[in-house]
Amino acid sequence: MNTEKVIDYIVEWLDNYCEQSGLQGFVVGVSGGIDSAVTSTLCARTGRKVLPLNMPIYQDKDQLGRSGRHIAWLEKSFNNVLGAHIDLSSVFQALERSFPREIQDGLTMANTRSRLRMVTLYAFATHHRMLVAGTGNKVEDFGVGFYTKYGDGGVDMSPIADLMKSEVYTIGSTLGIIQDILKAPPTDGLWEDNRTDESQIGASYEELEWAMQHVDEPADNELPPRQHEVLSIYRKFHQANRHKMDPIPVLKIPDKIKSG
Repeated sequence: MNTEKVIDYIVEWLDNYCEQSGLQGFVVGVSGGIDSAVTSTLCARTGRKVLPLNMPIYQDKDQLGRSGRHIAWLEKSFNNVLGAHIDLSSVFQALERSFPREIQDGLTMANTRSRLRMVTLYAFATHHRMLVAGTGNKVEDFGVGFYTKYGDGGVDMSPIADLMKSEVYTIGSTLGIIQDILKAPPTDGLWEDNRTDESQIGASYEELEWAMQHVDEPADNELPPRQHEVLSIYRKFHQANRHKMDPIPVLKIPDKIKSG
């Protein structure tokens, strides 16, 4: 990959998209991970206004520290960036008090955290007339669907969704993203036990990238047991999360039904 050319291409695409939209810049949720760090930095490189938001909800202190340091680095490096810190823990606590206890399982509440952040991003974006930039990579968005529908999947555009996770790291290194973020295990930051993406999925991003390239391997091919397992994991997630990746189904009612 020609990293510099890819960076320039994405920055130009972002700039043109913003120009055509008639809006002022970009709002980005910053989590302390590589994807949001790269996305926010690419947005900053357009020269347009960028508002990176740190939105903790019972957040692990390491994640909170990384996101804060990244925003500080952005503000120091780009005069078009102004970050904000919005602690959503009390809002989440209000939902916990309001929701029936029987629906408050782990996954439901993890997704609720993500959707609270989406609401916050759009509140800032609407007020400042900005676009919400998505932070999903190709493996998450089109491979295993590892994101929250109408949470971190609720965005205006996806500038890094054609990049594999490994490519995001390469670009992050070139952009000068801080080492703490480059070295941190990927996590969605939605669980109080700070579980990693790999522990939730059952495979590393490196393995998932391999699976995306070999998903059509016949089941009887002679592969090492772990590769068969990774393919099975990939196919399971891909099939279960197709509803996130495909357009929303629209029921077309035949004319004879409407008129009959």
